[in-house]
Amino acid sequence: MTSKQRLLAAINREVPDRLPVTSHHVQKYFLDHYMDGISRDEFFDHFGLDPIKWIIFYKADESRGDYYDSNQQVNFLESRRVFSDNWIIEMENIAQEPYRRDRYYIKTPEKTLTMVLDSNEQTSWVSEYLIKEKSDIDIIAKYVTHPLCDVEAVNRIADEYGETGLVRSHIPCFDIFGQPGCWQDACCLMGTEKMIMEVYDDPEWVHTFLKILQERKIDYIRSMKGAKFDILELGGGDASTTVISPKIFNEIVAPYDSVLIEEAHKVGQKIVYHTCGGMMPILEDIAAMKPDAMETFTPPGMGADVDLAEAKRRIGDEVCMIGGFDQFHYFVGCTPEETRAYVRKCFEEAGEGGGYILCPSDHFFDADLELIEAYADEARKCVY
Repeated sequence: MTSKQRLLAAINREVPDRLPVTSHHVQKYFLDHYMDGISRDEFFDHFGLDPIKWIIFYKADESRGDYYDSNQQVNFLESRRVFSDNWIIEMENIAQEPYRRDRYYIKTPEKTLTMVLDSNEQTSWVSEYLIKEKSDIDIIAKYVTHPLCDVEAVNRIADEYGETGLVRSHIPCFDIFGQPGCWQDACCLMGTEKMIMEVYDDPEWVHTFLKILQERKIDYIRSMKGAKFDILELGGGDASTTVISPKIFNEIVAPYDSVLIEEAHKVGQKIVYHTCGGMMPILEDIAAMKPDAMETFTPPGMGADVDLAEAKRRIGDEVCMIGGFDQFHYFVGCTPEETRAYVRKCFEEAGEGGGYILCPSDHFFDADLELIEAYADEARKCVY
């Protein structure tokens, strides 16, 4: 099998020739500090992993008067932002030490919304949330642009990539900083703790907010018909049970994200639901949303709760399982033999009958190269 065939077989819950083995987002920090700045494609080739090409391309809806942000520097997992005369984003750098700090201004006819991001070599985080007053969501509802999918650009890259590997993307996040899932997007804009409090204090407002974010995502999904993506990411860690209760998941998260999954299926797209955190209490609840795959199956040693064998028993015949590998303890600080043994453990617990892709439980920044080599090599020996 080619890597693409192997990965798709697992996603379709079929039995591939061997265990598919890959990695989630390959961080620029890791490539720069450990691999002399090679590309992500070169990373997969170097270790003999089954490759993933991450792409996202927005198209401006000219019928609405939308156009591209001509000044944006496009980074990994981003597309060119879409503006209108009523929704313009400007950025001001306000500090370089101890972290880079940028203030963003979203200019609308009624109000300018502001958000501050801090960044270091590894990641970015919100230090000033966009939503400061509840009425701010009315500004978003009225003026936010709704980007569409540039199907032609997606298909050009997909055709060039061919059988090399999986073409993967994500459901659009909010401009500047966001997450694919509706609840997770809202948490990025207001703060997780505040959103949880509002679930109890003002649930009607929460539902209104999530509906606004959902409608924007639906417009994009409906424009994806014919786009040659292999799978799209939805969800995020704020929906894990290390953050919220199963009750909040089922009453607040699932009703909105399940609609997105249904809409994606209508246009021929597959969905992987990403839950980087606790999953065991809601395994069946996520599966009931009918995604094609689930991730990240993060083990207790990384702060989550997943028993891989138990998860396979409970939902393995319903969805493809992606993840389960403890990169914190088996990409650093151990022997290659220990890494190989952990790969075998994952295969024995989740690989039976196919429908499983070995992958680190989300991304990593630091790793011992010989341990990645052991990880990839042992997985290739896990033959069905």
